[in-house]
Amino acid sequence: MATEIPSTGEPVSLNSTQRFSSRVDTYVRFRPSYPREIVEILERECGLTRDSVIADIASGTGLFTRLLLEHGSRVFGVEPNAEMRRAGEEFLAKYPKFTSVNGTAEATTLPDKSMDLITCAQAAHWFVREQAMPEFQRILTPGGYLVLIWNDRKMAGSRFSEEYERLAETYGTDYSEVQRLGRVIDGNEFFREFKCQKRTLANYQDLNYTALEGRLLSSSYAPERGESSCAPMLDELRRIFDECQEKGLVRMEYDTNIYFGKLSN
Repeated sequence: MATEIPSTGEPVSLNSTQRFSSRVDTYVRFRPSYPREIVEILERECGLTRDSVIADIASGTGLFTRLLLEHGSRVFGVEPNAEMRRAGEEFLAKYPKFTSVNGTAEATTLPDKSMDLITCAQAAHWFVREQAMPEFQRILTPGGYLVLIWNDRKMAGSRFSEEYERLAETYGTDYSEVQRLGRVIDGNEFFREFKCQKRTLANYQDLNYTALEGRLLSSSYAPERGESSCAPMLDELRRIFDECQEKGLVRMEYDTNIYFGKLSN
């Protein structure tokens, strides 16, 4: 399912920089990680080495950034949200090759031709593409790769997946708008005039009820505690969990989609 990315060059109507500020704790604790096989793909397809210098754009709390640092590469985590950036700095404090940067996809503040690789995990649908792509071209070394990654939640294929999707559609405060911006996105559309390739890996979370609730509340479209629709949403979530759980767990499945390509010859 491809979702059209805004192409007008105008900023999106949602405040993408600040909308996760009140959800940092749940984001850190309950968002899915990324398959480690991604690093192997980047080594094989994009020339990733331990000497590579990487800009991880919208690095957030550092979930994906950590995989790159564990590989041994030097990583500049570019994150505009102050709360998310501080959480990432704390999470990645033990890695000497990590540098935290207050910047955006459209204005990274990084030097010209300084990055061998740019990665963006779970974020590119928030970017103003017409401003971000020239910025990426500016900071990449010749022949450098852009890599876009999404954990795309499966919306069908199991009773739990279908019930959870209906809950999101019913209670999500701006769920349709988030979908329009590309919650499930075709990365080929982002690359457009540049050639890109795609790889897909299976990913999942096995969640008890507490973790499932935290996963839902980490979503930017979910009503927060204290909002009138939050309690009935959580009542419905409890019903779904009770009816779908096996041995106290439900499985949330994802396709981890990886798009990569060069932005120059």
